[in-house]
Amino acid sequence: MLKALIFDFDGLILDTETPEFTALNEAYAEFGQTLSIETFGLAVGSQYDLEFEPFSRLEELTGRKLDAGAFWQKAHQRRLDLIEQSPLLPGVENLIRAARARGLKLAVASSSPHDWVEGHLKRHQMLDFFDVIKCKEDVPNIKPAPDLFLATLRALDVAADEAVIFEDSLNGVIAAQKAGIPVIVVPNPITEHMHVETKTPRLNSLAEISLDDLAGKL
Repeated sequence: MLKALIFDFDGLILDTETPEFTALNEAYAEFGQTLSIETFGLAVGSQYDLEFEPFSRLEELTGRKLDAGAFWQKAHQRRLDLIEQSPLLPGVENLIRAARARGLKLAVASSSPHDWVEGHLKRHQMLDFFDVIKCKEDVPNIKPAPDLFLATLRALDVAADEAVIFEDSLNGVIAAQKAGIPVIVVPNPITEHMHVETKTPRLNSLAEISLDDLAGKL
């Protein structure tokens, strides 16, 4: 029996990933460089690390020592400006309201920090809908490790087969599968270019699904 819905945040509730990709590419363009979606996608749903860190990659591409502070200040402000103009993704609010009306528990499990996730949810007047919000500060390891989802299950007091996760990224899908929780992938303009296992149910947006037909997707 379905008792809870668990949502990723970045790229699933609010598309913060396209603005970040746009801002970084504009910063790269100032040095005659381009950042590919495939390279950027290595960190989507997780975090920048040794495999891909935007500023270090730009220095490698240019062969120059650059000003990290200036780079990040400009890219970060551009990203925030774009996110401020972005609405919730299609179908998000309707599904959340329908789930709340039906008595389902609701959670967010995000690799981002609490102030980021909760700040944007509050700005869109969605914060109070969620029973549980788990973020990077709450677990030893973020996605693709399963820690966030396992911690969310414990906080919701539901079993893995009593919940469903909505994710946009490959890292998120891997984390859900490791946690043993059913997952539906809803790619955004960035993550639609990334490979996700074909067995994972896929939607173009949350506007395509209702609570009544959710069981048929799992």
